[in-house]
Amino acid sequence: MTTKELTIYTDGAARGNPGPGGYGAILKWGEVEKELSGGYRLTTNNRMEIMAVIAALEALTKTNLHIRIYSDSQYVVKAVQQGWLSNWIKTDFKGGKKNKDLWKRYYQLSQKHNIQFVWVKGHADNPYNNRCDELATEAADRSNLPADVPYESDID
Repeated sequence: MTTKELTIYTDGAARGNPGPGGYGAILKWGEVEKELSGGYRLTTNNRMEIMAVIAALEALTKTNLHIRIYSDSQYVVKAVQQGWLSNWIKTDFKGGKKNKDLWKRYYQLSQKHNIQFVWVKGHADNPYNNRCDELATEAADRSNLPADVPYESDID
């Protein structure tokens, strides 16, 4: 019996850094695809890269899935693959590591699944990554975006 794998593509964008930002994700389960996107009025590119992953994982109704996440964010992929996140969690983000709120949120979600990250070159020949980029930039360009409250609270 072959275990079916969920494939997720993600991307984040910010118009200015910080500036209005958005994220996009595509979830693929066999032939079924679902697109997700959202944005915030003031945020950063790295926050949107993480948020794309979180939004995709929060959309899931099942646990214990085998998930392969494709991201063009070295920050996100390396944080997980190279153990940075594990160390940040152990030290409670000592030294002022950024995006603690989102990394903790991701970490909780990640405990429910078997997740593997794959880095892909951004703005290249991967149609799913390119579509996620479109979703993210379209979301960043929407009017009346909500506040990224944890981020805006930190900069006040």
